[in-house]
Amino acid sequence: MKQRDLKYPCLIAVLYFGMNVNAQVTPKDSAAKEQKIEEVVLIGYGSQKKENITGSIGIVSAKDLANKPNANPISSIQGKLSGVQVLNSGAPGGSPRVDIRGISSLTGKTVFIVDGMITDDISFLSPQDIESMSVLKDPSSLAIYGARAANGAVIIKTKSGKGKKPIFNFNSYLGIKTVTNVPKMANADQYLQLYNEKLINDNVTNPVPLDRSSYPTDKDWFKEILRTSLINSNDFSAAGNVGRLNYYGSIGYLQDEGNLRAGQGINSGSGFNRLSTRVNLTYKVTDNITIGNNFTFSKMHTDQALNPLLDAYSSPPVYDVMNPSTGDYQNFTLAKVPNSRAKLDLYRSQIREERLLNNIWGEYKFLKDFTLKISYSSDNINTSKYEFTPTFGYVPTSDQKASKLVTRDSRTRNYIWDNTLSWKKNFGKHNLEVLAGFSRTRNSYYQAYAEALDVKYDGSNASLGISNGTNIYMTDFEEGGRDVIPYQDRIESFFGRLNYDYGGKYLVNASIRRDGTSKYSSNDRYKVFPAVSAGWVISKENFMSEQNVFNLLKLRASWGKLGNPDVQRAFTLNTTKINEGAYYGENGAPAQTIDKIIDPNIGWETTTGRDLGLEMGLFNNKLKIDATYFDKDTKDVVYGIVQGTVSGAGNWNNFITNAYSFNNRGFEFSINYDTTISDHVKLGVYGNMTTLKNKITSVFNGSYLQTGASLYGNSIIRLQEGQAVGSYYGYQVEGIFQTKAEADAWATQNGAKAGGFKFKDIDGNGVIDARDKTFLGSPIPKGTYGFGVNLNVYDFDFAIDFQGVFGNKIYNFNREQRYGNENWDLDFYNNRWHGAGTSNDYPMATNDQSIILPNSFYVEDGSYIRIRNIQVGYNLPKSFADSMSITKLRLYVSAQNPWTSFKYHGFSPEILNTDRVQMGVDNNIYPISAIYTIGMNLTF
Repeated sequence: MKQRDLKYPCLIAVLYFGMNVNAQVTPKDSAAKEQKIEEVVLIGYGSQKKENITGSIGIVSAKDLANKPNANPISSIQGKLSGVQVLNSGAPGGSPRVDIRGISSLTGKTVFIVDGMITDDISFLSPQDIESMSVLKDPSSLAIYGARAANGAVIIKTKSGKGKKPIFNFNSYLGIKTVTNVPKMANADQYLQLYNEKLINDNVTNPVPLDRSSYPTDKDWFKEILRTSLINSNDFSAAGNVGRLNYYGSIGYLQDEGNLRAGQGINSGSGFNRLSTRVNLTYKVTDNITIGNNFTFSKMHTDQALNPLLDAYSSPPVYDVMNPSTGDYQNFTLAKVPNSRAKLDLYRSQIREERLLNNIWGEYKFLKDFTLKISYSSDNINTSKYEFTPTFGYVPTSDQKASKLVTRDSRTRNYIWDNTLSWKKNFGKHNLEVLAGFSRTRNSYYQAYAEALDVKYDGSNASLGISNGTNIYMTDFEEGGRDVIPYQDRIESFFGRLNYDYGGKYLVNASIRRDGTSKYSSNDRYKVFPAVSAGWVISKENFMSEQNVFNLLKLRASWGKLGNPDVQRAFTLNTTKINEGAYYGENGAPAQTIDKIIDPNIGWETTTGRDLGLEMGLFNNKLKIDATYFDKDTKDVVYGIVQGTVSGAGNWNNFITNAYSFNNRGFEFSINYDTTISDHVKLGVYGNMTTLKNKITSVFNGSYLQTGASLYGNSIIRLQEGQAVGSYYGYQVEGIFQTKAEADAWATQNGAKAGGFKFKDIDGNGVIDARDKTFLGSPIPKGTYGFGVNLNVYDFDFAIDFQGVFGNKIYNFNREQRYGNENWDLDFYNNRWHGAGTSNDYPMATNDQSIILPNSFYVEDGSYIRIRNIQVGYNLPKSFADSMSITKLRLYVSAQNPWTSFKYHGFSPEILNTDRVQMGVDNNIYPISAIYTIGMNLTF
């Protein structure tokens, strides 16, 4: 496997210490705290002893999130849990995508339940505020959340005050970010050589070769737009108890400059900053009544550049940023590629978001065994976005457009009202817990849109006002904006759960939830989601009493059903007005016709899952093993299909309905080993692996959908029965034609000539056409894995985490999308065909469109192994800490993503597309960075 090793840059010129904590407890209490988190697991609307869990739940504690330079806490669990694939965004402030046990839906997202509030985005949440996470993976664990959890759920508990003595923590780190594995492009000499070869290969009449005297510049456009940047995080928290009041409060600030080289003009590149505050209060009114409030406010700014990475990839290296004769930004006459430096300097876009989450709850215990809990949560998001496009044209054009300012102000209002009544009773060895509940959810969204031309921008945000322009168009929040329709949806739910165990040996869990949603018509508005699971703790049987190997041996099985209401819908028929569309005799009259066919009967997507698991704890629980087989079917997935051509309908090739069924199945395996070698040496080792097979099991009417990125109408993805979601579709390359005679002797192929692709004749009829297209690979990994080591030696600690995937393919759309004289990468230059016998893998340089038809040449291996994190820490001796009147002082250095081994010809094989159908297509993806930090942990 090809290795790309990162050269460590000099970290920071001046010494800097940052601070962080792992738990809101004193060292004396820390061991007990960690043990408690290990034994008690968050489940839907409550908690349960881990030993009694019958579903499949992954556990993440605060120490797994601490000291990681990630704005989003989910990024820190990548590779930590089996069955959970996390795909990170390299863009500052970008949210990762979480896929739990494969792809269940093409539209829904994994949800997060933060102190009772359900959301699909936790970018507002500081990792330092999290005490623990529970990742619910199987339907029996998820069914209690019904309609909201079809794509998985993560329950997050934030920190709270404990103990009489106040505990203060200050968390901070400073780091540098650098983009690794930057693709090497052809330089000016190589580009001119390829350009001149292309003239010959394309049989250009009277070709005019290019020479260096006319193009003296040699520009590396990636160096022009990329930079090493800083990331800095500071968090302060206080926790404790005053009488009947437990409190936890925090304030934090994160700044990530981003790796796009900004500041030469008016743009600020891709920077991100977040200010967050949190207050968690719990007040015990009486011995039976407790009330609480969890409050979070965050303010985020995100700068968004206009996708300069693909432009830099394509830009001819023979141009400089500025035109030396005019002093203006250079337009590229050889290729219709924007000047990426000009786009960074002149285009400006920023998103400003303020978010306030508030959860108020009360709990009343009565008749000894009953508990009533009422919770009301609100999530208010105000977002303001502007996009300013200057007068300068990024590509040569005779039509010089005026500057344009677009603003979008949106309001999102989400509310959840939860009511639960639980009864917990022990009858000898019979332990029973019953939960009943009612929940209501309301989500609404509004947007105000405005645009204006000829806005004069002077470098300050104050000048970016719609009133400063001409040709003004505005809407208010009630009307919605261009292509934006205000919406409101509601979900009403009734649910119940029963947990039973006999002596902690025989375990049963059963739940049911009935959800009604306003998103569907009245004939399919309500759906019932049942689940059942069972466990047998074999290690508690009498016949196991004499053995001393197993501390825990548990067999568990589950079945459950879930639903997804977050699907594409269209209730209103679209019509098109046609002048003189209806004729009465010889006289034409205006008429209207339906231009799209909609399915008014779109209903629930449903997922039914089964799993069988084995849990083991051996040798005084030093060694823990968990193995699970899962199998889940999703039916009635809403997405487009091809219908027979319908006269006048514009969506015949993308008719949206309940069209698809999926199956995801595989194995999960995890192992953890923790031991104390001596009083001063502790060792921990972990590893996990997940295998996955995804398949489309059926399509409505036996149809399919050709979709995804395309060039000249040739889409590269096909959804079809028997294939994995997102599979690539095109021609299979058999080699490169070495001579004209070889091309003439091959099957009839458009554009076949020496140096061109030799496509396989799939149907054997002697003609290469669309019927010879075939499936070229899947973006879904056959397996994901992670492993690591933790070592404590006296006051030093060391940790290293590895993470990787295998068996998936990436479609290198960056390399395919050529329209003329764009640059080539160095790998292509070194391996291209430039005469008989020079290459049977890479084609010649050409503008022939047959070269850029979807084919297997652009499908590359997506496997990789990465060092996700390395950290070395030192705890100052207790005597020194005591002399400074502090509890804990720890210094550390860390490196995140410092090394990755892979074969793919791009920035990174970790491709994050928000569109699950195009999940493996590399089309201008923001690259992953290596981050080097130094910091300090302080508790006082």
